[in-house]
Amino acid sequence: MGIQDIIEGKKQWRAHLARVKALPADYQIVYKEMQRYFFKVGPTDLTDGNLLSGIVDFFEEGVAAGKGVLELIGDDVAAFCDDLIKDSRTYADIYQESVAKKSGS
Repeated sequence: MGIQDIIEGKKQWRAHLARVKALPADYQIVYKEMQRYFFKVGPTDLTDGNLLSGIVDFFEEGVAAGKGVLELIGDDVAAFCDDLIKDSRTYADIYQESVAKKSGS
């Protein structure tokens, strides 16, 4: 990864954060909780940016439709997040596999 890639990545991340900050406060709170959850649970492809930017797209559509954030995702934010990544490999999966290998050796 070259310096240009790093600079471009930072520009894209700043633009992403600007979109988040443009959302209503309730959407921002839920987005930050979702982001924290994903960084903790860790779908391994999170860094490609599609998941988080897709959530912002979805939230922007909800705002445009005049819906509250919980109308879109339901009351259980973690369950919504789990459903989004149910088919993704997570860091938790990798950890479980490494523990299973160590105990099986």
